[in-house]
Amino acid sequence: MARVVVGLSGGVDSSVAAYLLKEQGHEVIGLFMRNWHDTTGTLEGDCPWYDDQVFAELVAKRLDIPFRFVDLSEEYRRRVVDYMFSEYQAGRTPNPDVLCNREIKFDVFLKEALKMGADFVATGHYCRKQTIKQDGKVTYKLLAGADPNKDQSYFLCQLTQEQLQYAMFPIGDLLKPEVRKIAEEQKLATAKRKDSQGICFVGKVDLPVFLQQQIAAQQGNVHEILPSWRGYAVQPAADDLAALAEPKHYTVRDGKKIGTHNGAHFYTIGQRKGLGIGGRKESLFIIATDVKENVIYVGEGDSHPGLYRQALRILPTQEHWVNPCESMKTGERRRYAVRIRYRQPLQMAELICNEQGLYILFDEPQRGIAAGQFAAWYDGDVLVGSGVIEK
Repeated sequence: MARVVVGLSGGVDSSVAAYLLKEQGHEVIGLFMRNWHDTTGTLEGDCPWYDDQVFAELVAKRLDIPFRFVDLSEEYRRRVVDYMFSEYQAGRTPNPDVLCNREIKFDVFLKEALKMGADFVATGHYCRKQTIKQDGKVTYKLLAGADPNKDQSYFLCQLTQEQLQYAMFPIGDLLKPEVRKIAEEQKLATAKRKDSQGICFVGKVDLPVFLQQQIAAQQGNVHEILPSWRGYAVQPAADDLAALAEPKHYTVRDGKKIGTHNGAHFYTIGQRKGLGIGGRKESLFIIATDVKENVIYVGEGDSHPGLYRQALRILPTQEHWVNPCESMKTGERRRYAVRIRYRQPLQMAELICNEQGLYILFDEPQRGIAAGQFAAWYDGDVLVGSGVIEK
C-alpha cells in the first residue's frame, strides 16, 4: 500500500476520495491548502476559505487521518491570479481553474506532498487515469470521469506525464449521487455541503469588482452590430484556415451606439449578463471587445452570426499533448472530438498542423470562441491534448 496525500478542500468529493483510499488500505494524510486571502469582490461571505478548512478538518477527524495545512497563497497569486489579470488586461479570457491544476495542485502542492514522503497525490476530480506498460516503458492516459454530468477532465487538460505519474482520482469511476450517498453513510460533515463555484480557491466573485484590484474601470460605449452587417456576407474559402479562424473585426462605424459600459476588459465573447441594456425581444450577446479603443460590440439573439466561427488557431508554443509522443507533425491532419469550455458537449472537428500552428476546423460553427480559453481534444474517453486559443 502507498502513502497518499489527499488534497482535502472541504468539499464532499475530496472527502469521499480520502475515505475510499483509507478503505483500500493506503496510509492517507489530509492536506488543506490555503491559496487566497483577499475577499475583494467575493460573493460568499468574508472568509470562504476558513469554512473550507473547518470542514476539511472535521472530515479528517471523522476518518481518523492526520490533517496538515499549507499556505500556498504567494505562489497562487503569482502563477494563477497575476496571469488572470494580465490576460484580461490584454482583452483575453483566461481559465484560472485549468491553470490552478497545472501550476498549483499538481506542481506546488505536489512538491509539498512529496516532502511529506507521499507516493501519490489524490484529488476529488471526476476523471480517471490509465497506466500502460509497453516495451518496458510506462505511460499514462487521462480519461473522462464515468459521470457524464460531472466529468472534470477538461480542467486537467494541461497535466503532463510527470504530473499524472503521481496522480490518483479515487472517485473517477463513481456518479455524483453515489459520492453523496457514501458521504452520508460515513457521516462525513461535507455530505450535504454544496459544490464550490466560481474561481478555483477564490470562490464566486463579481468579476469586474475583482478585476478592479489591478484594472481600472473606464467608461466606454456599447455598439450593436446587426445580423445584416456587410462583413457577414463575405465567406472564406473552405480551405482558407487562417481566414476561417480569424474573428470578425468591427469599428464603431459598423454599428449604432446603444449604451455604455465600465471597461471592455471586464467582458468576454458570448457573455449575456452584465450589460444592463433591456427592452429587447431577445437577449444581447457580446460578439467582440476592443480593449484598445474600450468598445464592446453586441448582437441580439443566440443565433446572431457574430457569435459563431468555424475554426480556431493554437500557436505552436501553446500546444500541449498529455503524451508528447502523440503530438502532430507539420502537414498532419487528425479527427478528434473537441470542447472549448467546461461542460460543453464534445464537438467533432479536424485538427490540422501547419507552420502557423494547430488549427481546429469544426464540423459545425462554434458559438463564443474566446481567445485565452483552452480547447481540449479527445479520442473517445481519452483526453489527448489541449491548447490556449490564440484567436
